[in-house]
Order: sequence, then C-alpha cells, then structure tokens
Amino acid sequence: MDKSTTMMSTLEYAFESETTSGDYEFSDDTGMCQKSWVREFRGHYEPPLFWIIFILGAVGNMMVVWIYKTVRNRLKTMTDVYLLNLAVADLLFLCMLPFWAVDATKGWHFGLPLCKIVSAVYKINFFSSMLLLTCISVDRYIAIVQVTKAQNLKKKRLFYSKLACLGVWLFSTLLALPEFIFAQVKTDGKLSNCALVYRDDDFNRTKILVLSLQICMGFLFPLLIMISCYSVIIRNLLQAKNFEKHKALRVIFAVVFVFILSQLPHNALLIMEAVQAANTTITDCDTVTRFDIAGQVARSLAFTHACLNPFLYVFIGVRFRQDLFKIIKGCAGSLGKSGISKPAVQSRPSAMSDTDTTPALSI
Repeated sequence: MDKSTTMMSTLEYAFESETTSGDYEFSDDTGMCQKSWVREFRGHYEPPLFWIIFILGAVGNMMVVWIYKTVRNRLKTMTDVYLLNLAVADLLFLCMLPFWAVDATKGWHFGLPLCKIVSAVYKINFFSSMLLLTCISVDRYIAIVQVTKAQNLKKKRLFYSKLACLGVWLFSTLLALPEFIFAQVKTDGKLSNCALVYRDDDFNRTKILVLSLQICMGFLFPLLIMISCYSVIIRNLLQAKNFEKHKALRVIFAVVFVFILSQLPHNALLIMEAVQAANTTITDCDTVTRFDIAGQVARSLAFTHACLNPFLYVFIGVRFRQDLFKIIKGCAGSLGKSGISKPAVQSRPSAMSDTDTTPALSI
C-alpha cells in the first residue's frame, strides 16, 4: 500500500481516529496539506455544543430517574423497564461528553487507561441507547397489535423486558470491545488526542469491520425494526374507532423523524468512510477537509438524540406528565397550609397510556 493510500485510508472522525485532529493530511500537490484549522474549528464548535447537550440531557434524564424513584415504587411494565434503562444509558453517554469537550480544546491529558475507558463507555451507551429504542418499538407493537397476547403474558413480558435489557447491555459491551483494544493517545504536534488507531492490515479490514458493526447495529437495525413496527401500528391506528389517532400518529412521526434526522447524516458519512477505507477515492485536500468538518457536525447532531429522548419517549406521555405534576404539586403543597396536594385524576384512558392501543413510548 503506497503512501497516499495509507494516509487517506486512516481518515476518521475526531476522538475516534488518528487523523481527524491532526494538523496535516495527504494532498496530490505537495504531499501534505495544512489541517490545523480543522482542529481550531473543532475547538470552537464542539465544546459549547457538547456542554449544551450535556446539561439539557442530564436534566431531562435525571428527571426521568427521579420520577421513577419518587413516584413509582416498582417497575410495572415493559416500557417502564426500557425507559429507565434508556435514561441511565443516556446519562452515562452524556457523562463522556465533557471529556471530549476538553479534548477538543486542550487535547487529551487524562492518560491511556482513561482514554480506553471513556471511549468504551461512550460506545457501550451509544449502542445500548439505540438498541433500547428498538426494544421500545417492539414493545409498542406487542401492546398495540398483539393486545390479547400482551395481556395474557403480562407478567412474563415484564420478565422478558428485564432479560432483554440485560442482553442489550452485554451485547453493547461486546460491540464496544474495539474501543478497549484500539483506543490510543496520539500526539500530533503539541496536542495529544484520544483516538482509535487500527492495526495495519490489508485493505483496512479491521477498520471496515468496526465501522460496519457501528452502522448496522447503531442505525440500520434499529431503523428497520422501528419502521416495521410503527408501520403496522399506524395501520392499526387508522382502522381504530373512537381513538385519538391523530395525536398518536403525530407522536410516531415525531419519533421516527427525529431518529432519522439525528442519525442518518452521521451514518451516511460512516458509510462513505468505510468505502474510503476499502478503496481510497478521496485524495483532494479540500475534499478531505470538508469531509472532516461534515463528520464533526453530523456526529454532534447524532449526540443530540441523548437529550431529546426524555421528551420524545417520556414527557409526551400523559401519565408521566401527571407524575411530574404530582411531584410539583406535592412540593408546592408542602409549603402551604393544606399539605401535599392530591394528584389529578385521569378522566379517561389516553392515547399516551401503556394500556391503550398507543404508539407513544412513555407510560
């Protein structure tokens, strides 16, 4: 493999590769081209955005955990189990963002062990979050389309949901093994960065395999399951009578739209990167630089899903909102003479409840 192929096939995204945060990249003209301004762009763009995602996501997901701890004495449904695990996964995922924010501005100064741990924990919770969204869509399909079977197997469904969550965490840990193996602290000029450094092999097979796993398990598989389940759910809703189906349909479209909008650009660039690793096609310096910038923006967009999940899958739910209002009223009532206020009574089953034929993903 010649120099051009070697240099170009190592193209990766920031803090996941060895070249994105570097100062140089291959060019046909002079052999190298200046890319220090790409790091400068990353240093100005990523930290504030990551901190915003971290703060919003932490508040939303901690509120979900708080509501379960305060209001719910136990996990009663499959959706309860999935949503709580989703909130925990998003929280752990968000906890990695401050490390990457510091890395973008000052480089990596936390050492190799923490580099491997942070990279692996980030990827574990990324995969677990995507797979839990898949489980939620399957759960909604069972609750809506297979109503009778769902009621007959109610106790077993709860056990299966806990078993599924355990499987998700274990499988996500396996998918994150490349982070443990290949994460390294690289020094480019004056700055160090935590990146994946793949071993040299023919046609970059290791890198292509890692990228393929991320694309398939982090996007294509969840998207396929979500579209399949929600398509059947929509068909059932359109046939339903005396049902708030318009609101329910809006929820479904919002969930799928946000998932595609946040994840598609990032995964499309990962596909381009896998193609680039297999057969070097981009050798123009300006094109490579734009590819780096697009990768940074697309990845940041993908991260926003962690702070949107509480609002998409939880707070749009009527009963979950009532729990939140119950806590707020209780806190307010404890300051007054009347003591803790009584929670509002739900007048009728909602399109957002777990027991109805609802597409909403909160309970």
